Amino acid sequence: MSPRLPRFTFRSAHVAVALSSALVSAHLAAAPAAAPSVQEAPLRAHLSMLADDLFEGRGTGQRGGALAVRYLETQAAAIGLAPLKDGTYRQKVEMVGQKTLPGSRVQFTAGGRTLDARFGRDVVFGNANGRAETALSAPVVFVGYGIDAPDERWNDFQGADVKGKLIVAMVNDPRPTAAEPNRFAGKSLTWYGRWVYKFEEALRQGAAGILLVHTTESASYPWTVPVNSFSHEQFHLAGAGNALQGWISEDFARTLFKQAGQDLDALRARAEVRGFAPVALDATAQAEVKSAVRQVVEYNVAGIVPGADPTLKADAVIYSAHWDHLGIDVENGKPDHIWNGAIDNASGSAALLAMAQAAVAHPARRTQIFLWPCAEEQGLLGSLAYVRAPLWPLARTAADLNLDSMNFVGRTRDIGVAGAERSTLVDTAGQVARSMGLSLAPPTPDLGGAYFRADHFNFAKAGVPAFNVGSAVFSGDGKFTFEHDHGAVDKMRAFTRDYHQVTDQYDPSWDLSGMVQQAQFTLNLGYAVANAPALPRWKDGEAYGKVKR
Repeated sequence: MSPRLPRFTFRSAHVAVALSSALVSAHLAAAPAAAPSVQEAPLRAHLSMLADDLFEGRGTGQRGGALAVRYLETQAAAIGLAPLKDGTYRQKVEMVGQKTLPGSRVQFTAGGRTLDARFGRDVVFGNANGRAETALSAPVVFVGYGIDAPDERWNDFQGADVKGKLIVAMVNDPRPTAAEPNRFAGKSLTWYGRWVYKFEEALRQGAAGILLVHTTESASYPWTVPVNSFSHEQFHLAGAGNALQGWISEDFARTLFKQAGQDLDALRARAEVRGFAPVALDATAQAEVKSAVRQVVEYNVAGIVPGADPTLKADAVIYSAHWDHLGIDVENGKPDHIWNGAIDNASGSAALLAMAQAAVAHPARRTQIFLWPCAEEQGLLGSLAYVRAPLWPLARTAADLNLDSMNFVGRTRDIGVAGAERSTLVDTAGQVARSMGLSLAPPTPDLGGAYFRADHFNFAKAGVPAFNVGSAVFSGDGKFTFEHDHGAVDKMRAFTRDYHQVTDQYDPSWDLSGMVQQAQFTLNLGYAVANAPALPRWKDGEAYGKVKR
């Protein structure tokens, strides 16, 4: 059955006229124009604005977030993007905000000794159950990697019932061996290795709560990242969640396990072997979580360029970039308490606006949707809400091309498309790259699980071919080559110190030619998909979800 297309209403007459005149151009339907040119001036202007202190770090559930939404929808209207069927550019996302309050504590009794875990140094935690006060007393169980993966013939919970128990798990997933070099994607991190999966699995197993043992190597980021995250308000889509979830430092975990009669390193080694079974520690956890809880409504922002082909316009290509960052924290007592999030991800949000400005007067055969999801920093919540209630039928969604933390250090000779190889998008990406005089960056093991850490992954889980169009920002290992280096690699490496810190601020001296190049490649790829005879498809064994094409 053919999907019913959204009906568009227009609040501005000049927008309706502009779009109508574009759609009635017969030559566009017969031979759609190539992707128009993305300009640096609007991209830079939007970037500097969205990263300004005025937007207070674009925090979820904060005034800065509301200002960002208002800015994006106003710009979308001014550019000439068509609104959604209700006449607005907003999609409501209902969630619960929770912030762990002073007085919350986690304490362990092990081997006749009491161990107090200090928040921020030994442990960080919160809850996701929507309650202002949560108390638990539960035995502690080590569950290895905390994975139940039938497709990998792996179950860290076999032979044990962890209901009502506090489970402790490692991040990442089992390492490859000589006998099984490709288990869990070899050296690459899989979805099972992500903290989001482990929190979800703890809930499915009925555990009282879960703490993940942090190491910089296994998590791919330092202890300061979860500390900063849990020091802010945490958000969850409405519904039941874990009563306790968080991270425990490796040093404290080592002390706890020793006091409980176990050796952390020995247990971690055992957890690498197929057939591992959970190990109960001689320890009990007592936790009191006091939370400030509130109901929050946030918004995804979206605007549309209707397709020019009478038939193919029923399909859509989505370009996405999350608008949120960590917001403002007036309670930390530091001189700078605004997490501006210039690269992460005012850069992607600004790029989408510049791309939309270029695209709106040049429709492709298929519809194009420019989507700014909310609450990405809270666990990809905005994009999750979108795929649960899509603005466009998922079966008619050709692809999602995501932009997050873009290149600010200069033009490259190649472009990263990690994840595109999972679908026929990689073939189209190669053609587009060659047309721009670029090559595709050589594939490398996805050690940090980047494919699972951005909004495109929710589309992939829903069955839509999707990936994050690569950036040189986190690739100080020579993966990208530059037209003119001028210290570009050093600048990239330096940014890793700014990631999720207040120092991620806009610098007017940035060379945005590489960001424009990245945005142009993404738009070119979107147009190639939007004008192609057939939709992209997953390669055998790669689909994360199923939608009917």
